[in-house]
Amino acid sequence: MRPMPEQNSLPFPDGPTPTPSGKKPAATDAPAPDASPDPVAGDDAPVTAGVPMAPPSATRQAKRPLWARMLGRLADPWLALNIEPGVPADLLDGRPVCYVLEDYGLSNALILDRACRDAGLPSPLVPLPVGGNPLGRKRAYVALSRRNASTLIPDQISAKTHSGSLAKLLQAHRASPTLDVQLVPVSIFVGRAPDKQSGWFSVLFSENWAIVGRFRRLLAILLNGRGTIVRFAPPVSLRGTVDEGLEPERTVRKLSRVLRTHFHRIREAVIGPDLSTRRLLVDQVLAADPVKEAIVEQARRDKSKPEDAWKKAHAYAWEIAADYSNPVVRSASFLLSHVWNQIYDGVLVHHLDKFKEAAPGHEVVYVPCHRSHMDYLLLSYLLYERGIVPPHIAAGINLNLPVVGTLLRKGGAFFMRRSFRGNPLYSAVFTEYVAQLVSGGYSLEYFIEGGRSRTGRLLPPKGGMISMTLRAFLRQPRKPVLFQPVYIGYEKLLEGTSYLDELSGRPKEKESIWAVLWGIPKVLRQNYGQVVVNFGEPIPLNDALAKHAPEWDGTPVGEEEKPAWLSDIVDALAQQIQVNINRAADVNPINLLALALLSTPKHAMGEADLIAQIELSKTLLAELPYSDRVTVTPHSPDRIISHAEDINMLQRIKHPLGDVLSVDDDTAVLLSYYRNNVLHLFTASSWIACCFQNNRRMSRAGVLRLGRTLYPFLQAELFLPWSEDEFAERMERTIEVFVREGLLQQVNDDDGGILARSAGQTDEVFRLRAIGHSLQQAFERYYIAISVLVKNGPGTLGAAELESLCQQAAQRLSLLYAPAAPEFFDKTLFRGFIQKLRELRLVWPDENSKLLFDDRLDAWARDAKAILGRELRHTIEKVSPEAVKATVPTEPAATAQD
Repeated sequence: MRPMPEQNSLPFPDGPTPTPSGKKPAATDAPAPDASPDPVAGDDAPVTAGVPMAPPSATRQAKRPLWARMLGRLADPWLALNIEPGVPADLLDGRPVCYVLEDYGLSNALILDRACRDAGLPSPLVPLPVGGNPLGRKRAYVALSRRNASTLIPDQISAKTHSGSLAKLLQAHRASPTLDVQLVPVSIFVGRAPDKQSGWFSVLFSENWAIVGRFRRLLAILLNGRGTIVRFAPPVSLRGTVDEGLEPERTVRKLSRVLRTHFHRIREAVIGPDLSTRRLLVDQVLAADPVKEAIVEQARRDKSKPEDAWKKAHAYAWEIAADYSNPVVRSASFLLSHVWNQIYDGVLVHHLDKFKEAAPGHEVVYVPCHRSHMDYLLLSYLLYERGIVPPHIAAGINLNLPVVGTLLRKGGAFFMRRSFRGNPLYSAVFTEYVAQLVSGGYSLEYFIEGGRSRTGRLLPPKGGMISMTLRAFLRQPRKPVLFQPVYIGYEKLLEGTSYLDELSGRPKEKESIWAVLWGIPKVLRQNYGQVVVNFGEPIPLNDALAKHAPEWDGTPVGEEEKPAWLSDIVDALAQQIQVNINRAADVNPINLLALALLSTPKHAMGEADLIAQIELSKTLLAELPYSDRVTVTPHSPDRIISHAEDINMLQRIKHPLGDVLSVDDDTAVLLSYYRNNVLHLFTASSWIACCFQNNRRMSRAGVLRLGRTLYPFLQAELFLPWSEDEFAERMERTIEVFVREGLLQQVNDDDGGILARSAGQTDEVFRLRAIGHSLQQAFERYYIAISVLVKNGPGTLGAAELESLCQQAAQRLSLLYAPAAPEFFDKTLFRGFIQKLRELRLVWPDENSKLLFDDRLDAWARDAKAILGRELRHTIEKVSPEAVKATVPTEPAATAQD
């Protein structure tokens, strides 16, 4: 198994001032990696490996030289070309084509010729089909620079500033007004992605930024030629360039500069920026003015010598800095291919093509959700395998383990401590290091949740890394920044056992190298199902600045300046990132099973009932789409059940009256994790179903009113994308689906009508209750907080005290009433609810930071009676006074997560 490839490849940047030569190029599927010319058809026959063919006349203007045909036959067995992104249709409009390469070389000429034959394009090794031979030689390509033919030293290249052939071609257009040649830039990368049969030695001869000598290029082709990428760019009209009317010398310089910028951007996108050494980057950090000032201040504070403070800063920088190694990354890709094959049924990627359309010309900041330690490896591996440079990743210092930390650092990880508080020198060094990465054009990756989610929900975002990125950009606004949200969904977590303990209230265990080594054999023996990586809608930083800081005119902002709008943009970006991650969710088989099975007291269903519930969930997702980037498993309910049995997530109990499918208590706790992954997709339907858990009849207006009241809290907790009015409209559409499916009946049409569910225990009632169960626990938590507040009275509890008391009451309720409710142990959820109460001014602090409230909370209690059952309300009210008597911690008990 290898990850499913995307159909579209990274589009080419248009460059600063390319002149379009017609309509937009039409992207087509790239040829298969092992596509090669048909030996029966002859040397000049084009091969159509997914690429449109040119008319025969376009490819047979002249016969290729004998030397080219002979050398081509020798090279063909060593080459397998991946032509991206397909061939622009404009190249076949009848006008002559001249290709431009980044540098001359026999191997490049042969590879270009092979690519053109495969794509059905005119050969570059025949003269241009125009009179007068404007190039002055018998070939239709030029290059910007030339390899030094007299040496084998890789980095010794010609000092020419531009191509003489390019100047001749431009001069020919001035001399002949009817001449109109299309210039097509072509980038060639030998050994960018050698396949899994390639040897480790081939890594040493992979593509890099140096223009290498002939001998090294020969070895690269022999070792890595079957991983060659050839990228065609949209054509540039030379007639349009000449018609700009610039002086001849300026025209050549401008066109050369545009082409060099284009080639630089493509090379940076494929193999990454021209990486400096770790030592050089550390020196740049220590030489920055903010760090120098922090060193002086540290020496003053410690009453020590500046040299000692400098050594401390150097140690911090050395602890932080990544040590990116392309050979290590390439070697790791070989190893990870085998790991994914061993433990996963597949790794699917969606919407990568949309990201590739938006990415060129931007510095990309990947902001994925954080579910597992596999997130780091999966995203970097998938990007690398698809021709995109892996990002530099902000990793917790707890992962800087012996051996493991070194490998992660070589793969682009830079390490950060969990808190900068009380250490201004470390803060200055880390902030400057991020600034150097941003100004250097490196792509970044960090998890704004701060740690892995233990409940399956997105955690409240932390704005620290976003703020550093924003300030670095404002300090040197060279390249626009693009935040790319990424959703990663698992069917089975590697950390499932440890999460099970933590979800049950046990403290998190510290990572160690021995735990990693001890766990490897166990991991490799298990099947963890399928993984889906969805790319969400990207967020351009410039758009956020235009919306929240229209007064910023693009001028650099000094390090000491702190604009008033800075924190607003950071908060807005953090929220939008989480919203866009949720809008790119994937609904996998385990998500659907969890939604159904956790709604029953014993976490078991008859097979027919389970199939019907899964069908209903898929119907709701199809009828009420959340976003065009949400993906849903295409498998039938029968196949979903079979798959869950295969990965040991579901047990089948044989019975004469029909098989029963169930999960044990431990698995049920884990299933709550997978249910919470997609809970936001069912918010409207779950809320409406909640209204009929303990009510047979309810007015449509009442359902909508209560939904509007509850929505701000659900929006904050689940990062929902709608306004209050949009959510009300979604509830209306959901009601119509429920009525059509027979889950509800419209009793009359007066005053918005009365909605009713069936009487008794019908199948429709069972399915309606199953839908509402997942959201009911959120409403129970809200009622716990209100109950604790009311029982203690206004001006009695501070926010931290209320959090702790709510958690204690929830844990006791979980033991008495809901054994599989691990989110009751998560103080963060209560913190978010209390914060939203404060934002809405339903509670507010007094001069002693104690929370005050008025009789508006009574309305909450009345509404709760319409939703929660009498027994549950009584239990909550009973445990709340007991929780008040418990010892209240004086400090928040939350611990840092990795």
